[in-house]
Amino acid sequence: MREIIVDNFAGGGGASTGIEMATGRSVDIAINHDPNAIAMHTTNHPDTLHYCESVFDIDPVVATAGAPVGLAWFSPDCRHFSKAKGSTPVKKEIRGLAWIVLRWALATRPRVMMLENVEEFKTWGPLLDDEARPDLARAGETFEAFIGMLSAGIAADHPALDEVCESLQIDR
Repeated sequence: MREIIVDNFAGGGGASTGIEMATGRSVDIAINHDPNAIAMHTTNHPDTLHYCESVFDIDPVVATAGAPVGLAWFSPDCRHFSKAKGSTPVKKEIRGLAWIVLRWALATRPRVMMLENVEEFKTWGPLLDDEARPDLARAGETFEAFIGMLSAGIAADHPALDEVCESLQIDR
């Protein structure tokens, strides 16, 4: 069975165009919650199967019909990490969009996974309890756990484990 290519957080299709230029074929599946983004992506990539849904509402196995995933591309929102954002409060839900990578890794075992974001993504850490602001003393803690979950693993008592389970609505 031919491997497929999935573009999560598809937007207007710039990443899909780059993937197509690199691989010589269209992205098979594109996912985005925004109808305008999906409309633009559909115009730019008419041969792609489009899902206008939250990445959290998509079951990767159902979406791919069980086909092997050769490349899973992820472009989660970077505004809550970028230094260009300024010091306005952040939302845990937006900062946690990258957790969807783990759902795809566990469900479909893609041969290659790629995630694009700003360099400040490496500072991803927990938010202060009573504020929607990053805990600067713990900068990078969640990012390191994210990388650990995709590679060597993390300690069973790591606080990021609760966050990923909550985000993906799965049991510990």
